[in-house]
Amino acid sequence: MSSPGEDIPAAVRAAPPTVVIVSGLSGSGKSVALKTFEDLDYYCVDNLPVELLPPFVRSLMKGDTLPQKIAVGIDARSGHAELGKLAQWRAALAQLGLEGTLIFFDAADEILLRRYSDTRRRHPLSHSHTGLSLQEAIRREREVTAPLREAADVVIDTSQLNVHQLRRRIIAEFALNRGAALSLLFESFAYKRGVPADADFVFDARVLPNPHWNPELRPYSGRDAKVREYLRSQSEVSEYVGQVSQFLDTWLPRLRGETRSYVTIAFGCTGGKHRSVYLAETLAQHARNQGWEEVATFHRELD
Repeated sequence: MSSPGEDIPAAVRAAPPTVVIVSGLSGSGKSVALKTFEDLDYYCVDNLPVELLPPFVRSLMKGDTLPQKIAVGIDARSGHAELGKLAQWRAALAQLGLEGTLIFFDAADEILLRRYSDTRRRHPLSHSHTGLSLQEAIRREREVTAPLREAADVVIDTSQLNVHQLRRRIIAEFALNRGAALSLLFESFAYKRGVPADADFVFDARVLPNPHWNPELRPYSGRDAKVREYLRSQSEVSEYVGQVSQFLDTWLPRLRGETRSYVTIAFGCTGGKHRSVYLAETLAQHARNQGWEEVATFHRELD
């Protein structure tokens, strides 16, 4: 009878992937966390039934191109009975030679209530429990996810964290190879809502052509192809990107020796939707092309 990891390629056994299990209460920041891990080149899957965790990872390990970083979202929809077997599923991962790090995101009830009120979203448990109040849904979710919180390697309380601060914490604490290189965060923002207080470099994009004044482009953002094509075709934008790229290529490497784990480069425009988003995405990709390993983006007015 073969051992659990016998059919795994030798190269995979020698260099197993990093596996992060992301869980927590709805509204506590799980989606933000998974998006951040995705920006850090993790292979991400959300809402995976917990019993499928070992088969899912095993299937990736048998593939031709194995992701070196994997993040899996697991939440209350798996059910209390299955979540109670988490130790069993993590033991199955260990048999594959993997150590899955479980991160649990939490927040105070009053904070979760306010976040749901602000976004007007329905709680996931409300879909399966008709007539369940939001407060009761949160209480039930705490009960269901209690085994996950108890077994977590890291518990992050996001009650006092905004989206931007949460992303920075994840980048600082969980980016692979964070001891060897700086993590870069490229952010977009709207000047009408203020400059990010913790940005290291700030670039003003309001001097560039504004897609907002084109009715065909106004509904889109700097992430969308139509806006990107428009801005890419503008000579002023190309000149701007070239000069900022040269500046960052010159000065960012000199920050490697400092006792810091991340640097934030922020781009601002009037609404934080078109120009600044395009620049943050474009310069982030430039940084990746230059060999920076830990690069993420955050669009304050969109995310």
